[in-house]
Amino acid sequence: MPDLLIELFSEEIPARMQAQACADLKKRVTDGLVEAGLTYASAAAFSTPRRLALSVEDLTAESRAVREERKGPKVGAPDKAVEGFARGAGVEVSALEVRDDKKGQVYFAVIERPGRTAEEIVAEVLEATIRNFPWPKSMRWGAGSLRWVRPLHSILCLLTDEEGARTVPLEVDGIAAGRETRGHRFMAPDAFSVNSFEDYEAKLKRAKVMLRAEERADMIWNEATNQAFALGLEVVEDRGLLAEVAGLVEWPVVLLGRIDNQFLDLPPEVLQTSMKEHQKFFSVRNPKTGRIERFVTVANIETADDGATILGGNQKVLSARLADAKFFWDNDLRVAREGMGPWLESLSEVTFHNKLGSQRDRIERIAALARELAPVTGADAIEAEEAARLAKADLSSEMVYEFPELQGLMGRYYAAEAGKSDAVAAAAQEHYQPLGPSDAVPTSPVSVTVALADKLDTLTGFWAIDEKPTGSKDPFALRRAALGVIRLVLENDLKLSLNEYFHSSFWWLLNEGRGNWFEEEPKVTELTSGDVEKQVFSVRAESLLTFFHDRLKVYLRDQGIRHDVIDACIAMPGNDDLALLVRRAKALQATLETDDGENLIQGFKRANNILTQAEEKDGVEYSFGADRKFAEEGAEVALFDALDAAQAEIDPAMAEQDFGTAMTAMAELRGPIDRFFTDVQVNAESTVVRRNRLNLLSRIRTICLSVADLTRLDG
Repeated sequence: MPDLLIELFSEEIPARMQAQACADLKKRVTDGLVEAGLTYASAAAFSTPRRLALSVEDLTAESRAVREERKGPKVGAPDKAVEGFARGAGVEVSALEVRDDKKGQVYFAVIERPGRTAEEIVAEVLEATIRNFPWPKSMRWGAGSLRWVRPLHSILCLLTDEEGARTVPLEVDGIAAGRETRGHRFMAPDAFSVNSFEDYEAKLKRAKVMLRAEERADMIWNEATNQAFALGLEVVEDRGLLAEVAGLVEWPVVLLGRIDNQFLDLPPEVLQTSMKEHQKFFSVRNPKTGRIERFVTVANIETADDGATILGGNQKVLSARLADAKFFWDNDLRVAREGMGPWLESLSEVTFHNKLGSQRDRIERIAALARELAPVTGADAIEAEEAARLAKADLSSEMVYEFPELQGLMGRYYAAEAGKSDAVAAAAQEHYQPLGPSDAVPTSPVSVTVALADKLDTLTGFWAIDEKPTGSKDPFALRRAALGVIRLVLENDLKLSLNEYFHSSFWWLLNEGRGNWFEEEPKVTELTSGDVEKQVFSVRAESLLTFFHDRLKVYLRDQGIRHDVIDACIAMPGNDDLALLVRRAKALQATLETDDGENLIQGFKRANNILTQAEEKDGVEYSFGADRKFAEEGAEVALFDALDAAQAEIDPAMAEQDFGTAMTAMAELRGPIDRFFTDVQVNAESTVVRRNRLNLLSRIRTICLSVADLTRLDG
């Protein structure tokens, strides 16, 4: 069984495209081979800046012959139908066979496809892959019609078995497949031939090309950290940059450079960002001071002077870049030390959304909401309001204009330079968090307050203008904002009513003249002039709270909480208090994971079903009046006692929001309820006894539904 080796050799492939191109090459070729009837043992794809390569091991030498029988129209069918069937089957009409069928005679086509050699199939599949390769961007060159990410120079395509290596006959747009490739552009530019994948990889390495991206990355990281360690320094880890740099070089040469002393007082994040974005340099930090003092660059060539010329040139370019950064920093510091007023004023000219006003308008809303939220989060209201007013001031700074990814972080530096408290400065950076499911959640009360206000204003604002996420579309990241609120509330154990703050935000938006409040709302009926805003707000708040509940279900599902458990708790009063809702859900889930809890649910459902059927039949509601004196059976009396005891525990526990105690007490009803249904006939002949027993079932329903809506549980 032969092994297949493919290489597509071109001008430099952008580093960001290489990993996906490897995956696409592997999938398209192997899928095509399998569809054509070939099998293989394993496949692996590789990339360097100038080549994509694929190795397929133990490929079958040829596909099997195939014989297929296809049933067609009845004999006597219109000629066009018969001709169409024959054409679709790829046979002549005269070759069709007539066979007896249950409903008469029909035509059958016998299709025989002989096996094909691997060479023939590989050539066909590879040509289709090259011509239809899904590059994000591609180009044409010269007079040809082929499109590739960069001009394609050569195709290597070999099948190797015990008899040796043979080239697969293939030509694409004038490029004939062969068995030759080239090494490093400068250090080993001559062509050489290969016989197998092992021979290919070994000869490439001798020609100064490391084929495997992970090997290049490991080499870069190990050499960089070793050089830094020798000077008592450490390389700042950046896996994304490491992967990108590994895609820029075929033969990495790691060089350690020095940053000019005049730039060492810049914030380390500024140095790191500038070097990464503009130069693709790694930052090297002094662990004793936390300052970025050196950099690592990766060259693609070995030089006689051990990279001194390359390093010198890089240091000159870096100094020019950092001079710009220092200019921005010095200018920004002057504004910050004067209170950041000009930045705040300029935000009046920055539109947040054409229907929601400027960034300055938004800041005013966030500040007002932060002041309201402060008592809940434990923050000082004045400090929280000040933090909210300053948190986005750095959006107008020169540094953030140059490096938008530093927003928030630079705000922290500037707030500290303005003499603000540590809490206010921290809020400038932390109020954006959490940015995703793995991002940290702020814990400082002021930061939590501003983060909540920021996200709640975003959500209520877009709900006010009816710009909600639809399907997979969420252009304003509202799902992320809702998840951020959920995590801020739960991970800081905050007790707050979301509806209260929805209404506050809606009022401010209405007073600013923002939002389409009085368009037709299907749930708002019989409005009076004094109730219009209140009722419309309630409709919007209900919609937004449902959105939060949907996000909460996703969040809790990842923590193992059943969806029906969440639904059972959402149906209870106070469902806009997320911390309360989650404590209830976790307590119910824990109860259901016990035998008593699971069996109690079955007992409750049995009681509820009997009671519901009786109420429908009798046209009355059995909701009160169960009296112990009408109890005739021991199990009946025992259930009265158990319900009394459970209620005595459940009522105070629910008042204290101690759901664990309440649900444990509820679960203890399992035994008395089981015995009641075993020993007692609910539909007794005596009307008085029957009514009393139905009212007793009503007590079961009432007590159980006081902790959660158990009717929403599955099973």
